[in-house]
Amino acid sequence: MKPRISMITLGVRDLAAAIKFYEYGLGFPRMESPPEVAFFTLNGTWLGLYGREALAEDATVSSKGEGFESFALAHNVSSEKEVDEVVSQAVDAGATLVKKPQKVFWGGYSGYFKDLDGHLWEVAHNPLFWVGLADENA
Repeated sequence: MKPRISMITLGVRDLAAAIKFYEYGLGFPRMESPPEVAFFTLNGTWLGLYGREALAEDATVSSKGEGFESFALAHNVSSEKEVDEVVSQAVDAGATLVKKPQKVFWGGYSGYFKDLDGHLWEVAHNPLFWVGLADENA
């Protein structure tokens, strides 16, 4: 088995608003898809948006849940300036600022926002990690 995460699917309360946030607010490229779901092409993976109730039903779990969901999605970028720009772009598109971008203990620079459904996103610049990503994508 080759370990990989090929798609991340988020359960959302308002699909149209979530599509607008990701497609127009953050500029994620949208793929063709049935009307009850939306897919976005990311670098090496895909993001799916699906109604929260429908996704929970598909997985046979309760759709009830609040607060911290025990995970954060991360978007690693090439510079501290880009962290500031992406966080600002997300907030301008309706995200909630959770942690202002700042230097962090592990030697990088990051900030956090919550999307329209409360999914936690970290935007980070890690100089050591970015070098590896740049080499891999060359």
